[in-house]
Amino acid sequence: MKKYLIFAIILCFIACNSYKDALETALPTDWKVKKLPATPQDLTGDPEAGLDYLLHGDYIGSGIPYGVFKGGEARIRKKFPYELEGKTDAPYFINIFEAYNGAKVVSGNCFTCHAAPLKGNQLQVGLGNYMSDFRANIKFANAIVKPFVYKKYDKDTKEREAYDFIGQYTEAISSRIKLQQIGTNPATRLAEACMQHRDPVDLTYREAPLYPVMDYNVASDVPPLWNVKKKNTLYYTGIGRGDFSKLLMQVVVLGIPDSTYARKVQERFVDVLAWLQTLEAPKYPYEIDEPLAAKGALLFEEHCSKCHGTYGETETYPNKLVSVNMVKTDPLYADYAMDTKLHDWYNKSWFATTEPKSTLVAEYGYVAPPLDGIWATAPYLHNASVPTLEDLLNSSQRPKYWKRKWESYDFDEEKVGWNYETKQSGVGKYTFDTSLAGYSNQGHYFGDTLEANERKAVIEYLKSL
Repeated sequence: MKKYLIFAIILCFIACNSYKDALETALPTDWKVKKLPATPQDLTGDPEAGLDYLLHGDYIGSGIPYGVFKGGEARIRKKFPYELEGKTDAPYFINIFEAYNGAKVVSGNCFTCHAAPLKGNQLQVGLGNYMSDFRANIKFANAIVKPFVYKKYDKDTKEREAYDFIGQYTEAISSRIKLQQIGTNPATRLAEACMQHRDPVDLTYREAPLYPVMDYNVASDVPPLWNVKKKNTLYYTGIGRGDFSKLLMQVVVLGIPDSTYARKVQERFVDVLAWLQTLEAPKYPYEIDEPLAAKGALLFEEHCSKCHGTYGETETYPNKLVSVNMVKTDPLYADYAMDTKLHDWYNKSWFATTEPKSTLVAEYGYVAPPLDGIWATAPYLHNASVPTLEDLLNSSQRPKYWKRKWESYDFDEEKVGWNYETKQSGVGKYTFDTSLAGYSNQGHYFGDTLEANERKAVIEYLKSL
């Protein structure tokens, strides 16, 4: 039983400075808010084909032999019983496909991180996976699974080749995606660690790392995918510029063989981008006080819309980057974005030098996101440190240590977000500790200027977005 649970963890993971050093590199800014520039996107793809590719496609390139997966499939389904429409061949976060060398393999897919249940066993596609737990080191899990693969498949088989190829990358990233905090995601670290072993021109494997990386593993919340269609850039710091089909497909560096294979994936991600244009935020499923929400709409227009946009019949989204010095949220993720050597690699790589081009541009701030479906996207801030909207708009009541049901949906209709228990310390398997580096609940104090009844009205309005 333990073997198969560890195997499930591996599939979930697949889908040089200290913290003090990072803070010392923080750059002062002489700007408060910047308009993020738009780049023309190819929106000619087939949305239906895009979703099908996400659910069944070969974009990871390699994986664990199907024969090994089949032995534990029933146990994996029992542990992850969630249903996703259109996905019946495997659990929702697993794709079965033919690897680059022809072997039948399985690997995690994009919904490992970009789907989560709102109620019951029905998944909300595009919602960040609030059940994520990257605190384990997958190096140990790999060591457990590897003997089963080697016992079942001889050295010269395609299955062994496919497994060993992706294994060199999972080995490289194992220490880079181990986090200190439950409920957060190391996507940037995964890409950074894999690209560290990729030739920038043809994306082939390089054993020796091509650049140094920061020792401390920085993580973030997972933003909802339905907001992609409103954005001019991607990622919390707005560093993702240019073509979205390339920016969205970066996980492929975990298992593809080279840039030729990457090109095939990019062409299919044009369909994925088209599908994202059709993805809508979930509607609030509980009762809304309409008169109170109407009052909140006026307050939102006055206090929030300049950064977060307007909603309703005429929607606008300004795509603004707010300096860290102004928003005052935890600076570590932004410090890291300014300091990582990944940008140098990326901007001379296949991603940036071939059409359609994408680049990474670091500026010291965080993007004020669209708020569509914000009621469903708790916890809040870029580092998932605030459990409810009420706490977000009233910084004085934000808990330093808090615990919620991490593996199930437990919604607070009044405060809008997670039902949680305030703890006295960070001790405990499911306790979120905002005293840890990178997870502070500081900043975004804009709601503190409102009266209690005004905050309540704004929250009521936010339910309707």
